[in-house]
Amino acid sequence: MRRHRETGGDVAVREERSRHPLSGRNETEEERADRMWGELIQEVRVAQTGVQILFGFLLTVVFTPRYAQLPDTDQAIYIVTVVLGACATGALIGPVSLHRLVSGRRVKPQAVRWASRLTLVGLVLLLATMTASLLLILRVATHDAYVPYLVAGVVAWYGLCWFVLPLWTRRRYTSR
Repeated sequence: MRRHRETGGDVAVREERSRHPLSGRNETEEERADRMWGELIQEVRVAQTGVQILFGFLLTVVFTPRYAQLPDTDQAIYIVTVVLGACATGALIGPVSLHRLVSGRRVKPQAVRWASRLTLVGLVLLLATMTASLLLILRVATHDAYVPYLVAGVVAWYGLCWFVLPLWTRRRYTSR
């Protein structure tokens, strides 16, 4: 909060800003929350679009003639995939609802933390949805024994890109 003391002027703002040395920026908690919220929403937009398109395509599969011909195992994989896609969609849309419902309540730093957690859960669910989708598609397309290995390789790639590299970067380059 930016409150100026009658005698201190900008001193109060500077003192408040100096309480946040770990942020690496000269910003108040509210300014940091505003910046982090903007960054988070940009990230969520990318993931949201992907999960919504994937989920939309998944919803249409059950209405194709081929669906009834799928073995029970593939139908079960499909159902799990749709449920995972629905959960991922919910988690990735959650930050928008959270923001809307708490907006103006002076809880932005807390809202940013919870929205960040929802986004991470959404990414994990998106990973599971994409994994199950790939497994189903490759099982139907090839019926080969190497499908689990292909899927495992793609999951490892997602894990590397989405989690390992970011965590490694955070650990290596974060100043303490």
